[in-house]
Amino acid sequence: MGNCAIDWAAINADPRFRELHRRKSGFLGLLMIVSVGYYFLLPVGAAWFPELFRIRVAGAVNVGLLFALSEFVVAWGVAALYTRRANRDFDRLAEEIRGEIAGRMARGAVP
Repeated sequence: MGNCAIDWAAINADPRFRELHRRKSGFLGLLMIVSVGYYFLLPVGAAWFPELFRIRVAGAVNVGLLFALSEFVVAWGVAALYTRRANRDFDRLAEEIRGEIAGRMARGAVP
């Protein structure tokens, strides 16, 4: 059985890992702000603009109901954006770092 210990300190010290972490944190922070902001538009809009939310669109369907349902669309959109960005950028960079660390471990350069 080989030495499978992962040198987390070496990974954390890698400038590419730090860049990956910084980019992911920034992107996730932006997505969180957009998501939470949109989420709170529903109760805020219903409280301060009830006449807007009561406007009937078709039958019993009104603007408030459509806005509430749009929360699901926004959530799926945020998930899709993250998945696309992760597949395009984050996973590629993480794989580069993982490959280099695995290579170092195989050569015995990392304990």
